Order: sequence, then structure tokens, then C-alpha cells
Amino acid sequence: ARTGYPLAAVEYAFDALFGALRSESIQAVISDELGSLDVLDGFVERAGRPAARAFPLGRVGIVSSRTTIGVAIVPAVFALCAKCDVLVKDREDHLVAAFFETLAQQLPELRESASARCWRGDEDAVDLGEFDAVVAFGSDATLARLATKLRPATRLIAFGSKASAGYVAREALGSESAAFAIARAAARDLVLYESEGCLSLHALFVETGGCVSCERFAELLAAELRDATVEAPPAAGVAVAARRAAARDLATFRAAAGVHSGPRAEYLAVVDPPFDEPPLFLPRTIAVRSVDDPLQAAKYLERHALALEALALAGRRADVLQLAVLAGAARVVPFGSLQAPPLGAYHGGRPRIAEFVRWIGDET
Repeated sequence: ARTGYPLAAVEYAFDALFGALRSESIQAVISDELGSLDVLDGFVERAGRPAARAFPLGRVGIVSSRTTIGVAIVPAVFALCAKCDVLVKDREDHLVAAFFETLAQQLPELRESASARCWRGDEDAVDLGEFDAVVAFGSDATLARLATKLRPATRLIAFGSKASAGYVAREALGSESAAFAIARAAARDLVLYESEGCLSLHALFVETGGCVSCERFAELLAAELRDATVEAPPAAGVAVAARRAAARDLATFRAAAGVHSGPRAEYLAVVDPPFDEPPLFLPRTIAVRSVDDPLQAAKYLERHALALEALALAGRRADVLQLAVLAGAARVVPFGSLQAPPLGAYHGGRPRIAEFVRWIGDET
């Protein structure tokens, strides 16, 4: 109830988040980013390069976004592993505060190092300029305003406005059952967290020439979205449903190739809306666009200035993989796993722990 998401989404989020936070996985990420490590009196030394030592960067402030359950916990964990002091601007669900309390019960020495508070904008303002690093999630405009409050020496680790997309190659549509499996996985990517956050599915492209048409794929996807409304009812309120209904009515008026929606506009899938129309960014809403090749998808993403965090693929031809490069995606994954990045994945193209340390004595 505190998160504002359906129970099924919360359970999935907790499994994905806390299931990944295991000591061996954390240590593997640290070794991968900082090298083979020996822990020496509160700092680490890279094996084979004894002159270079990594020390804690200092105080780290983390500003959570309102999307994605527990988004601040992973950077907080790695900042603590770097022996930094951490303050998190918590979401209204107080999840980080609850996590830190549990952490302190198990590791009392961290009680003074990890804290979480809620505050709104500049009210009850915490001076972010006092931190050595600030991790911030939010819109590009919010991050720009936040940057003006920092000292020049403060390291800003920013995660701005991004989206995720999906591409279904014709080879992956060899049968109805194959298309059904992709549609089911895509529905999960779309529905989780009410389509909020950079890891939700916001744009979907289906290649022509497969055994299953784009229109049929949209029907399969809509059927999965309909089932999802039963398993995990939409958390968004009446206003969002009204906006979905308006988008549905507009698509119907334009005589789109296909319009699929629930009786109360609980979801919406539209086939081939105008190319000039950007994604709607509404919960449980997707445009399914038919394309002849990945270049058409790349042109759409470029036209609407969609910076991608991840690209879900079904069918990995060389030109399809090139789409991920052109779109600047940090991750390429199968459908159904957009919302479950590995712990070591470079979220936003940034490392997990390397930005929370400072190296001393390494001239290279």
C-alpha cells in the first residue's frame, strides 16, 4: 500500500532487488570495477599496482525518484561498501529507511553511516553542496536544477530521463506460439511499475515479413495485458484511465490498424499510430509499430529524441544489434527481463562502485 504499486509488482521488485544483493555478487562487481582487491585498513589496493590505493570518496547523498521500487538501495549499498557515509532522500514508502534499520540490526557498525529521510523539493532542505558525491534520479530538468546547488568539487552521478524499447525481428515470429511467448514477456516489461521508470517498455517495433503479422502480435499482447489487469490491477487512478480512454478514442477516430483496450481503459495497445506521434508514456499503454528493418526504428527513436536505457530483442541479427548501438542503449536483453538488470550492469552506462572511491598514488 505504501509503494502505490500492485502486490504482484512489489513482490517481483523485492525478489529482483534483494535476490541480487548477495555477498558473492557484490564482491564480484567490486573486483570487476576496481581490480583484484586486498582490503587493507579501510582502503583497497589493486594487486600488481601497489602505488595505487582507493579511499572512500566521503559523504554521499542519494536522491530517489518516485518511480521504481528501491531505486536508491543499490547505489547506497555500493557507497557503503566503499566506506562512505550515506544519506538517502527516501520515497514516501520509506523502504530505504526500513532497509537501513534492518541493516543496522545485522551490522551495528553501519548505523551511523547509513540514514534515510523524506523531504519535498527545497522544503526542509538538505544542503546537497555538503556532499562529496550526489546520486540523483529524476527528469533532466530536475537534475539541472539540482546541479546548481552543488559545489564544483561535488561529483554528480545523475540518472536522467530515459526510456526502454523492444524490437521483434521477423525470424522470431516463426509461429503463433513463439509470438505468444514474446508477447507475454513484453507485457511484463510494460505492466511492471505501471510503465514508469527508464526500464519499462515505452516503444515497441515489430518487423514485417514474419509468419505472425504486427496486427496479430498486438492482439496477443493485448490479451496478455487483459490478463495482467486481473492478476495485478492497475494502481493508477481514474485520471490516468481517462487519459488512456482519450488516447484510445483518438486512435479509433484515426482508423488505426488496430486498437485494443479494456472496457474501462485499463490498458491500451495501438497498432501503427502516426510516425510523428511520440510514445504516450501512460501506464500500461504501448504503440506497436510495424517496421521493415531496424533503421526505421532508429529513425523513430532519433526523431523523438528517445535516449534508451535498454533494448529488449527477439532475434539477434547483426543489424538488429546495431540498433542498440545507434540508440545508445546501455543493455541489450531478452523480452521479459528489462526490469531485472544484473547487479553488475552499468545502469545508465555508469559503474556501480568506481565513482564512490578516489585513487591516490596512481599517476596513470
